Amino acid sequence: MIKKILLGLLAIFLILQIFQIDKNNPSYDAQQDYLSAVDVPDNLRALLKDACYDCHSHETKYPWYSYVQPVGWWLKDHVKDGKKHLNFSEWMTYAPKKAKHKLEECFEELENGAMPLKPYRFTHAEARLSDEQRQELVTWFKNQYNDYPLD
Repeated sequence: MIKKILLGLLAIFLILQIFQIDKNNPSYDAQQDYLSAVDVPDNLRALLKDACYDCHSHETKYPWYSYVQPVGWWLKDHVKDGKKHLNFSEWMTYAPKKAKHKLEECFEELENGAMPLKPYRFTHAEARLSDEQRQELVTWFKNQYNDYPLD
């Protein structure tokens, strides 16, 4: 009986693998990207790419486990949700007031440790920010927020 149940579960798992997620990143105008529009120091540019861009830009790099369902579906949902809240690839399309609010959310999420998400940090060592790196990003986003023009 247990053998039949295990074989049934294996069959279901294998069938699920047929339904892969779309791993293509949409094309976009690179001039609209935050890193193109804002003069970001190289060290912070690297931190943003490593800790933020996979879920918050059109530059998502899908890891090997995104090919394993249902993990891939879960991952795709997280990326979709991340881009809904903030998409660095579309930065220049945001109205000034909205962009300023996004900057505020960036430093708040970093300050309270909500970003990067724990599951992402678990599988991406480069996104495990030290306290110093986290503070550098917080300070950067706060300065950007304070200096952001609303006109």
